Amino acid sequence: MIRPMQLEIRFRPSGRTVRVAAGTTLLEAARAAGLPAARACGGELLCGRCSCTLLGRAGAPAESAAERRAKMRNRVDPEKRLACAVRIERDLEASAPGW
Repeated sequence: MIRPMQLEIRFRPSGRTVRVAAGTTLLEAARAAGLPAARACGGELLCGRCSCTLLGRAGAPAESAAERRAKMRNRVDPEKRLACAVRIERDLEASAPGW
């Protein structure tokens, strides 16, 4: 049986680390790490409450047009990312209040 590639996600400021399968959303990874993750819309790119900062942006997944629209609609800082929209493709480090 082939196991999916496991990627390491480090959360700041807590320093918690979790390993997840490629393709997992950052929101799912935060929840797997036991961290609070606001998601009034259920992770459907509607509310913008799961905004976070990706640290060391090298290798960060590209922002989709749907994510850009959701950020604009919800007045989310353009430098932030929506954790429900970020599909993990590489090891990442992310920061958000409460993480």
